[in-house]
Amino acid sequence: MGVLRNSPKASAIKKSATLQHLFDLEANNSSGTKIYSPKSRKQSIIESEYGEIVSIISHCCSIFTFTDPLESPLEKDVKRLKLFQLLSFMKKPKKPLPEEIIRPLVSMLSANLFRPLPPSAKRTVVCELPEDEDLVSTLSPAWPHLQVVYDILLRLVLSIDPKVLRGYVDERFLVNLLSLFQSEDPRERDRLKNVYHRIYSKFTFYRAIMRKSMNDVFLHYVFESEKHSGVGELLEIWGSIINGFAVPLKEEHKLFLMRVLIPLHKAKGMPVYHRQLAYCVNQFVQKEPMLGGTVVRGILKYWPATNCQKEVLLIDELEELVENIDPDHYRKLALLICTQISRCLNSLNSQVAERALYVWNNEQFVKMASSMMEEVFPVVVESVEKNLKWHWSKSVKQLTENVKTMIEEMDPNLYDKCLEEIAHKEYLAGQEDIKRKENWERLELAAAKNHQFFQPQKCIYVSH
Repeated sequence: MGVLRNSPKASAIKKSATLQHLFDLEANNSSGTKIYSPKSRKQSIIESEYGEIVSIISHCCSIFTFTDPLESPLEKDVKRLKLFQLLSFMKKPKKPLPEEIIRPLVSMLSANLFRPLPPSAKRTVVCELPEDEDLVSTLSPAWPHLQVVYDILLRLVLSIDPKVLRGYVDERFLVNLLSLFQSEDPRERDRLKNVYHRIYSKFTFYRAIMRKSMNDVFLHYVFESEKHSGVGELLEIWGSIINGFAVPLKEEHKLFLMRVLIPLHKAKGMPVYHRQLAYCVNQFVQKEPMLGGTVVRGILKYWPATNCQKEVLLIDELEELVENIDPDHYRKLALLICTQISRCLNSLNSQVAERALYVWNNEQFVKMASSMMEEVFPVVVESVEKNLKWHWSKSVKQLTENVKTMIEEMDPNLYDKCLEEIAHKEYLAGQEDIKRKENWERLELAAAKNHQFFQPQKCIYVSH
């Protein structure tokens, strides 16, 4: 955090704080544009009644960078103590705060929170595993102050009537608050998530604007930057929002699922926020099982080609979706899902192959596969037999044996028929291979003859 904007150093902070001084600070602050008249009788009364709080708010307007060695540690400790005093006052209000106090209080919160975030300390390569994040290098040194500031803002939101607070916590304030989700400090994002969600819950007149703003963040992340630290926290907020949607779902919410949530599966950083994303998607399918087909096709569309970790996560999500999909859609989706699971079953990555094999322990998945037995079995049997012949992992082969035993018991005759078809395909493939080799041999022989025919004759020149 920086030095006090447009204000003197610590020596000047010690001067007597008045309500008019706070108004002047707010007028100079970038988040405010209004200039207030000199001290009125009402302001004098308020100042006498809330003199101590006025002084505390004024002191808390001092801003520190926490990186400048010239900043006094004692002054930082004093400010933190003042912030705790202000928080204690906010927790036990004797009566509603007057607007003349709310205005400078919000200005003080803005001055402390809305600051330029430091450059990313992470590597340029997207970190796939959340455990690999170097949290130590991303913790903000200003957190001892920011933590209390967020608590004060939360108490303000909870204790003041939204209609009164609307004039101060406006759209610009919400946009600035949303931008703080880019902070790399997980503690700040977690505290910010609670505050932002509370605002969404209480300020019903801002809900549409807040949803649109969050959607814009997601779309920018997916289709432009793929750099944002707070996608997981925003999805947690959305999970609670979706949980409160009424059935039948509005068209606006269905479009959010198709245009925002499903494309979030394709980003490189998806493993970091997949748990929250899968929860949001499943909330939609639980409310309207008919959406299961749209979700499954969307996930298959963005299925990774080389990222094994994402494959394991998406197999988990598919298995969970199968339990929530409308059974009437089983026949439409069985072949699509089983084909993808069979491809994963043959993956050379043992984790992917094992996870795909464990899907067959799910009763709903087996029920879905049984609904399209004639179409699904040839694909599954071919993958199972291929694993038994060629896969390098002993554990994968053992699991494949168990799956083979299970599906063979489901319909032994159909399994034998599939084996005959596989043998016939292999025979035809062998015949094609033989013909291809014969054709190449003929071409090579013809090429050799043409080369000999067109080869120029050797001549011996004798000089006289």
